Amino acid sequence: MRFASLGSGSAGNGLIIEQSSTRLLLDCGFALKDTLHRLARLGLQADDIAGILVTHEHDDHTSGVFKLANKYRIPVWLTYGTYVMSQKLIPKDQGFELHVIDSHQAFNIGDLHIQPYPVPHDAREPVQYAFENGLHKLGVLTDVGTTTPHIEAILNACDSLVLECNHDLDMLRNGPYIRSLKQRVGGRLGHLDNESAASLLGKLDNRKLQHIVAAHLSEKNNQPALVNAALSRTLNCEEHWIGIASQAEGFDWREIK
Repeated sequence: MRFASLGSGSAGNGLIIEQSSTRLLLDCGFALKDTLHRLARLGLQADDIAGILVTHEHDDHTSGVFKLANKYRIPVWLTYGTYVMSQKLIPKDQGFELHVIDSHQAFNIGDLHIQPYPVPHDAREPVQYAFENGLHKLGVLTDVGTTTPHIEAILNACDSLVLECNHDLDMLRNGPYIRSLKQRVGGRLGHLDNESAASLLGKLDNRKLQHIVAAHLSEKNNQPALVNAALSRTLNCEEHWIGIASQAEGFDWREIK
Protein backbone atom coordinates (compact mmCIF):
# COMPACT_ATOMS: atom_id res chain seq x y z
CA MET A 1 0.00 0.00 0.00
CA ARG A 2 1.14 3.55 -0.67
CA PHE A 3 -0.35 7.01 -0.36
CA ALA A 4 0.30 10.58 -1.46
CA SER A 5 -1.31 14.00 -1.19
CA LEU A 6 -2.46 16.37 -3.92
CA GLY A 7 -2.46 19.19 -1.37
CA SER A 8 -3.72 19.85 2.14
CA GLY A 9 -5.16 22.99 3.69
CA SER A 10 -8.04 25.44 3.55
CA ALA A 11 -7.50 26.05 -0.19
CA GLY A 12 -8.09 22.43 -1.13
CA ASN A 13 -7.52 18.83 -0.07
CA GLY A 14 -6.96 15.52 -1.81
CA LEU A 15 -5.29 12.25 -0.77
CA ILE A 16 -4.50 9.25 -2.99
CA ILE A 17 -4.50 5.74 -1.52
CA GLU A 18 -3.22 2.90 -3.70
CA GLN A 19 -3.19 -0.88 -3.28
CA SER A 20 -2.26 -2.99 -6.32
CA SER A 21 -4.46 -1.72 -9.15
CA THR A 22 -6.92 0.06 -6.85
CA ARG A 23 -6.39 3.82 -6.52
CA LEU A 24 -8.81 5.91 -4.50
CA LEU A 25 -9.05 9.67 -4.08
CA LEU A 26 -10.09 10.93 -0.66
CA ASP A 27 -11.75 14.33 -1.16
CA CYS A 28 -11.06 16.74 -4.01
CA GLY A 29 -11.11 20.45 -3.23
CA PHE A 30 -9.41 21.67 -6.41
CA ALA A 31 -10.62 22.90 -9.78
CA LEU A 32 -10.65 20.26 -12.50
CA LYS A 33 -7.58 21.52 -14.36
CA ASP A 34 -5.63 21.89 -11.12
CA THR A 35 -6.65 18.38 -10.01
CA LEU A 36 -5.38 16.87 -13.26
CA HIS A 37 -2.10 18.75 -12.87
CA ARG A 38 -1.67 17.54 -9.29
CA LEU A 39 -2.46 13.95 -10.31
CA ALA A 40 0.10 14.15 -13.10
CA ARG A 41 2.72 15.26 -10.60
CA LEU A 42 2.20 11.87 -8.93
CA GLY A 43 2.32 10.00 -12.24
CA LEU A 44 -1.45 9.52 -12.42
CA GLN A 45 -4.33 10.37 -14.70
CA ALA A 46 -7.99 10.73 -13.79
CA ASP A 47 -8.76 7.41 -15.49
CA ASP A 48 -6.51 5.71 -12.93
CA ILE A 49 -8.91 6.60 -10.09
CA ALA A 50 -11.32 3.79 -9.15
CA GLY A 51 -13.41 5.86 -6.74
CA ILE A 52 -13.70 9.09 -4.79
CA LEU A 53 -14.47 9.09 -1.07
CA VAL A 54 -15.81 12.25 0.56
CA THR A 55 -15.34 13.20 4.20
CA HIS A 56 -17.77 16.15 4.39
CA GLU A 57 -19.33 18.91 2.34
CA HIS A 58 -17.00 21.87 2.94
CA ASP A 59 -15.71 23.44 -0.27
CA ASP A 60 -12.05 22.67 0.37
CA HIS A 61 -12.99 18.98 0.27
CA THR A 62 -15.78 18.79 -2.33
CA SER A 63 -15.46 21.64 -4.84
CA GLY A 64 -13.84 19.38 -7.42
CA VAL A 65 -15.37 16.01 -6.55
CA PHE A 66 -18.42 15.94 -8.77
CA LYS A 67 -16.90 17.66 -11.81
CA LEU A 68 -14.09 15.12 -11.80
CA ALA A 69 -16.49 12.23 -11.16
CA ASN A 70 -18.87 13.30 -13.91
CA LYS A 71 -16.23 13.91 -16.58
CA TYR A 72 -14.41 10.63 -15.99
CA ARG A 73 -17.31 8.47 -14.73
CA ILE A 74 -15.70 7.85 -11.33
CA PRO A 75 -17.97 6.42 -8.58
CA VAL A 76 -18.38 8.50 -5.40
CA TRP A 77 -18.94 7.33 -1.81
CA LEU A 78 -20.31 9.68 0.88
CA THR A 79 -22.66 9.78 3.87
CA TYR A 80 -26.30 10.75 3.49
CA GLY A 81 -25.74 14.02 5.33
CA THR A 82 -22.88 14.94 3.02
CA TYR A 83 -25.01 13.98 0.02
CA VAL A 84 -27.84 16.26 1.14
CA MET A 85 -25.49 19.19 1.65
CA SER A 86 -23.70 18.56 -1.67
CA GLN A 87 -26.70 18.27 -3.98
CA LYS A 88 -26.10 21.72 -5.45
CA LEU A 89 -22.75 20.49 -6.76
CA ILE A 90 -24.05 17.31 -8.39
CA PRO A 91 -24.64 17.80 -12.14
CA LYS A 92 -28.17 17.27 -13.41
CA ASP A 93 -26.77 15.04 -16.14
CA GLN A 94 -25.07 12.85 -13.54
CA GLY A 95 -23.02 10.21 -15.30
CA PHE A 96 -21.37 8.46 -12.36
CA GLU A 97 -22.40 6.05 -9.62
CA LEU A 98 -23.14 7.58 -6.23
CA HIS A 99 -22.99 5.37 -3.13
CA VAL A 100 -24.46 6.53 0.19
CA ILE A 101 -22.63 4.90 3.08
CA ASP A 102 -23.29 4.25 6.75
CA SER A 103 -20.76 6.16 8.84
CA HIS A 104 -20.03 3.04 10.92
CA GLN A 105 -20.20 0.31 8.26
CA ALA A 106 -17.00 -0.91 6.60
CA PHE A 107 -16.96 -1.70 2.87
CA ASN A 108 -14.56 -2.76 0.13
CA ILE A 109 -13.46 -1.07 -3.07
CA GLY A 110 -11.21 -3.26 -5.17
CA ASP A 111 -8.20 -4.32 -3.10
CA LEU A 112 -8.90 -1.95 -0.19
CA HIS A 113 -11.00 -2.47 2.93
CA ILE A 114 -12.37 0.86 4.14
CA GLN A 115 -13.67 1.78 7.58
CA PRO A 116 -15.49 5.11 7.81
CA TYR A 117 -15.93 6.65 11.24
CA PRO A 118 -17.85 9.72 12.47
CA VAL A 119 -15.96 12.74 13.81
CA PRO A 120 -16.91 15.98 15.61
CA HIS A 121 -16.82 18.75 12.99
CA ASP A 122 -19.18 21.51 11.93
CA ALA A 123 -20.66 19.65 8.97
CA ARG A 124 -23.86 17.66 8.39
CA GLU A 125 -22.55 14.08 8.75
CA PRO A 126 -18.75 14.18 8.60
CA VAL A 127 -16.59 11.08 8.58
CA GLN A 128 -12.95 10.16 8.26
CA TYR A 129 -11.55 6.85 7.01
CA ALA A 130 -9.08 4.08 7.74
CA PHE A 131 -7.77 1.90 4.89
CA GLU A 132 -6.50 -1.68 5.13
CA ASN A 133 -5.05 -4.21 2.69
CA GLY A 134 -5.09 -7.27 4.97
CA LEU A 135 -1.61 -6.56 6.32
CA HIS A 136 -1.34 -2.83 6.92
CA LYS A 137 -3.55 0.06 8.03
CA LEU A 138 -3.50 3.72 7.01
CA GLY A 139 -5.47 6.02 9.28
CA VAL A 140 -6.63 9.47 8.19
CA LEU A 141 -7.91 12.14 10.57
CA THR A 142 -8.41 15.75 9.48
CA ASP A 143 -11.17 18.30 10.08
CA VAL A 144 -12.01 17.31 13.62
CA GLY A 145 -12.47 19.56 16.63
CA THR A 146 -11.79 17.07 19.39
CA THR A 147 -10.94 13.41 19.77
CA THR A 148 -13.21 10.64 21.03
CA PRO A 149 -12.67 7.08 22.31
CA HIS A 150 -14.05 5.79 19.00
CA ILE A 151 -11.49 7.80 17.03
CA GLU A 152 -8.73 6.43 19.25
CA ALA A 153 -9.96 2.87 18.69
CA ILE A 154 -10.04 3.28 14.91
CA LEU A 155 -6.57 4.84 14.71
CA ASN A 156 -4.89 2.48 17.15
CA ALA A 157 -1.98 0.41 15.80
CA CYS A 158 -1.77 2.11 12.42
CA ASP A 159 1.16 1.47 10.10
CA SER A 160 0.79 5.01 8.76
CA LEU A 161 -1.18 8.03 9.89
CA VAL A 162 -2.24 11.31 8.29
CA LEU A 163 -3.12 13.54 11.23
CA GLU A 164 -4.54 17.04 11.38
CA CYS A 165 -2.33 19.67 13.03
CA ASN A 166 -4.29 22.73 12.02
CA HIS A 167 -3.13 25.45 14.36
CA ASP A 168 -0.92 26.51 17.23
CA LEU A 169 -3.07 27.75 20.10
CA ASP A 170 -1.00 30.88 20.73
CA MET A 171 -0.83 31.77 17.05
CA LEU A 172 -4.58 31.36 16.70
CA ARG A 173 -5.24 33.39 19.85
CA ASN A 174 -3.00 36.25 18.72
CA GLY A 175 -3.56 35.92 14.99
CA PRO A 176 -5.56 37.90 12.42
CA TYR A 177 -8.84 35.95 12.50
CA ILE A 178 -11.93 37.67 13.83
CA ARG A 179 -13.16 36.45 17.19
CA SER A 180 -16.01 34.30 15.83
CA LEU A 181 -13.68 32.51 13.43
CA LYS A 182 -11.14 31.90 16.19
CA GLN A 183 -13.90 30.36 18.28
CA ARG A 184 -15.03 28.18 15.39
CA VAL A 185 -11.56 26.92 14.50
CA GLY A 186 -10.61 26.29 18.12
CA GLY A 187 -13.98 24.87 19.19
CA ARG A 188 -15.11 21.27 19.69
CA LEU A 189 -16.44 21.15 16.12
CA GLY A 190 -13.48 22.92 14.55
CA HIS A 191 -9.92 21.75 13.95
CA LEU A 192 -7.22 20.02 15.99
CA ASP A 193 -4.37 22.14 17.36
CA ASN A 194 -0.82 20.81 17.53
CA GLU A 195 -0.89 19.83 21.19
CA SER A 196 -4.26 18.09 20.91
CA ALA A 197 -2.98 16.13 17.93
CA ALA A 198 0.11 15.17 19.92
CA SER A 199 -2.06 14.16 22.88
CA LEU A 200 -4.14 11.88 20.65
CA LEU A 201 -1.00 10.40 19.19
CA GLY A 202 0.26 9.64 22.68
CA LYS A 203 -2.83 7.55 23.42
CA LEU A 204 -2.28 5.24 20.45
CA ASP A 205 -0.23 2.10 20.03
CA ASN A 206 2.43 3.41 17.64
CA ARG A 207 4.76 0.42 17.63
CA LYS A 208 3.97 -0.35 13.97
CA LEU A 209 4.04 3.26 12.80
CA GLN A 210 6.13 3.68 9.64
CA HIS A 211 4.93 7.10 8.50
CA ILE A 212 3.20 10.04 10.11
CA VAL A 213 2.23 13.08 8.08
CA ALA A 214 0.79 16.23 9.64
CA ALA A 215 -2.01 17.66 7.49
CA HIS A 216 -4.36 20.63 7.09
CA LEU A 217 -1.89 23.15 8.57
CA SER A 218 -3.21 26.70 8.75
CA GLU A 219 -1.06 29.10 6.74
CA LYS A 220 -1.80 31.92 9.19
CA ASN A 221 -1.98 30.10 12.51
CA ASN A 222 0.72 27.43 12.37
CA GLN A 223 4.29 26.68 11.38
CA PRO A 224 5.82 23.33 10.36
CA ALA A 225 8.54 23.71 13.01
CA LEU A 226 5.91 23.90 15.76
CA VAL A 227 4.19 20.78 14.40
CA ASN A 228 7.45 18.87 14.16
CA ALA A 229 8.34 19.76 17.73
CA ALA A 230 4.95 18.76 19.17
CA LEU A 231 4.68 15.39 17.43
CA SER A 232 8.33 14.40 17.78
CA ARG A 233 8.17 14.95 21.54
CA THR A 234 5.31 12.49 21.75
CA LEU A 235 6.94 9.88 19.50
CA ASN A 236 10.42 10.46 20.91
CA CYS A 237 11.79 10.72 17.38
CA GLU A 238 13.83 13.13 15.30
CA GLU A 239 11.81 16.14 14.16
CA HIS A 240 12.68 15.53 10.49
CA TRP A 241 10.91 12.14 10.66
CA ILE A 242 7.56 13.96 10.91
CA GLY A 243 6.14 14.56 7.44
CA ILE A 244 4.27 17.74 6.52
CA ALA A 245 1.51 17.94 3.91
CA SER A 246 1.71 21.34 2.25
CA GLN A 247 -1.04 23.26 0.49
CA ALA A 248 0.90 23.69 -2.75
CA GLU A 249 2.63 20.33 -3.05
CA GLY A 250 0.89 17.95 -0.66
CA PHE A 251 3.45 15.18 -0.25
CA ASP A 252 4.97 12.56 -2.53
CA TRP A 253 4.32 8.82 -2.42
CA ARG A 254 4.98 7.04 0.86
CA GLU A 255 5.00 3.26 0.82
CA ILE A 256 3.85 1.07 3.69
CA LYS A 257 5.98 -2.08 3.79
